[in-house]
Amino acid sequence: MFIAGFPAGPWGTNCYVVATGPGAECVVVDPGKDSAEGVAQVVREHRLKPVSVLVTHGHVDHMWCVAPVAGTYDATAWIHPADRHLLSDPMAGMSPETTAMLLGGDYSWAEPDDVRELADLAELELAGMRFVVDHTPGHTEGSVTFRSPYAQQDVSEVMFSGDLLFAGSIGRTDLPGGDHAAMLRSLAEKVLPLADDVVVLPGHGEQTSIGRERATNPFLHDLSQDPR
Repeated sequence: MFIAGFPAGPWGTNCYVVATGPGAECVVVDPGKDSAEGVAQVVREHRLKPVSVLVTHGHVDHMWCVAPVAGTYDATAWIHPADRHLLSDPMAGMSPETTAMLLGGDYSWAEPDDVRELADLAELELAGMRFVVDHTPGHTEGSVTFRSPYAQQDVSEVMFSGDLLFAGSIGRTDLPGGDHAAMLRSLAEKVLPLADDVVVLPGHGEQTSIGRERATNPFLHDLSQDPR
C-alpha cells in the first residue's frame, strides 16, 4: 500500500492519498483547505487516478476541498449521513470564532455531484483496497474512522482516525454536534479493542499506534482502567 500524507491549510489538517502503488487508482482522505494542489502534486508524481474521496467528518478543515477534488477527478465522495448537511453548510459545525474569521471572505459550498453515505461496519472496496468504516460519534455526530489491512512491517491495519484520536490526545467535543460522553463510548468500543500494531493516521499531528496510545494517552488509559 502507498500512502502519501501532508498537512494543509491554516489548521494543519492531514490529507492522505492512498493507493496500491504508483500508476494505480487512489483514494483521497480528508482534503481540507489548501489541499487540492497537494493532492494534484501527489497524483502527478505517482501517476494516480483518484476515484473516491473519504471524509472522516464534516468540519470545514477536513472537507473544504472535497467538492473541488471530487469534481476535478470525477470521484465519488463518501460521508456519514449525520454529517452530510455540513458539505453544503459547514458553518453549522463551526465555533463562533471560526465563523467570524471566515465571514470576511466570499465562500460558498455545494455537495459534489456524486455523494454516497457511510454506515457503521460497512466494507468499501475502493481502488483495489478494502476500507472498514467505524461510526465514532463524539467529535461530530457523523464522525467515522476508516481501517484498511496493511500486513507489512509488523502492521496489521492502518486507521485513518480523523479527529477521534491523536498522538497523546483526542478530538474536542465543544463544537456544535460534539458530545463528550459519545466520544468516550466511541473510544471504548471502537479503539480499545483494536490490536496494538494498528498504525493510526490522525487528522492532525504525527502518526501513532494503538499500542502507543493505549500505554501513553491519558484518555485511553483512564478508559482502560474503568471497571465498568
